[in-house]
Amino acid sequence: MCELFGFSSKEKICSNFLLKKFYSHSDKHPHGWGLACINKDEALIEKESKQASKSNYLKERLSQPVVAKLLLAHIRYATVGNIYYRNCHPYSIKDNYSRRWTLIHNGTIFDFPALNTYIKRQRGDTDSERVLLYIVDKINEAQTKKGSKLNFEERFALIDSIIYEMSTKNKLNLLLTDGRYLYVHTNCANTLYKLQKDGTVFFSTQPLTDENWQKVEFCTPLAFKNGQHIKTGTTHKNEYIENKEALKFLYQIFSDL
Repeated sequence: MCELFGFSSKEKICSNFLLKKFYSHSDKHPHGWGLACINKDEALIEKESKQASKSNYLKERLSQPVVAKLLLAHIRYATVGNIYYRNCHPYSIKDNYSRRWTLIHNGTIFDFPALNTYIKRQRGDTDSERVLLYIVDKINEAQTKKGSKLNFEERFALIDSIIYEMSTKNKLNLLLTDGRYLYVHTNCANTLYKLQKDGTVFFSTQPLTDENWQKVEFCTPLAFKNGQHIKTGTTHKNEYIENKEALKFLYQIFSDL
């Protein structure tokens, strides 16, 4: 599977130390890396379909300060989708009110037929990209029905309901941002941690330091802004338990395509 890292902060911070620790895990996640520095409706996204620890580009990038208030990073172990640039996270698109949505995902969608319609629309061939396309389509549908853009409460309620539905039988660890708020969810035990420190909340698949990292609230969508937890969604019972046989079956399907 993949690993996730991200943070929401009150002020812009330099994240090079934690990014270097995070990307050092790429020996076990060698199929690509990505980085997104978010500034409201714009996202500076950099990524490659190569192992992070072997990337000269990333080495040079991290030799300079990486400064942001809102940041997402990803290292990929391919389960769905080939090892191409277009299959590397983060994914990012704008909704019909020009709000930019950016997502990183750790997991696999085994059973959610509504995503199938995006197979011909997406640029790559990952289930993660389809997750983002689906979410933004639902946002757009709700905004069209309302006749104006959704406010935060409306966006959160919709994301909460999508996660509740999509997490059934699927592994759905994700960090999602609309450029202002960071939405967080995990439904696989011991696979997402958080650290609250000096006006910043950090998230990582594995603790990156010896500090007091805590498990993220389980099977419950959360929202953060400027380093603070501001909203808790519906707690559900859709826990995903790793199933090697299901993954083997999925690998076989994609190897035959």
